[in-house]
Amino acid sequence: MELLDWSKSNFEYGRKVLSSGLDGARSGREAFLNGGALIPLLSDSLCRSWKPAVIGACLGMMGGYRANGNKSAGRALVYGVLGGAIGFTAGVGWKNRRLAASVAHEAHKEIDRVRDEHWLEKNPIDYA
Repeated sequence: MELLDWSKSNFEYGRKVLSSGLDGARSGREAFLNGGALIPLLSDSLCRSWKPAVIGACLGMMGGYRANGNKSAGRALVYGVLGGAIGFTAGVGWKNRRLAASVAHEAHKEIDRVRDEHWLEKNPIDYA
C-alpha cells in the first residue's frame, strides 16, 4: 500500500471515528435531557456553584497569606481569585457530572461500533 493510499485511508477512518463520537455525544445529551433544554440546566448549575467558589477563594486567600510567612495582601488576593476560579469550575463540573457521563458513554459506544466495523473490514471472518 502506498503512503498516499494509506494516509487517505487513515484520514477517512479518523474522520469516521470523530463523526461517530460527535453523533454519540449528541444522542447522549438528548437522552439525558429527555426533550428538555440545555440552557436551564447549565444556568442552574452556574447559579449553584457560588458556594464552592467562595470556599475555594477563602482557602486560596489563607494559603496565599500564609505562604513563606510573608504577609502580602496582593499574594493573598491572587491566590483567592485562583482558588475561587478552581472552586467555581469544580462546582460546575460536579453539578453537571451526570450529563457528562451520559455524553461520554454514548460517544464511547458509537466510537467502539465504528472501530469494530473497521476491524471487521480489515479482518473478515470466513465461516466456511
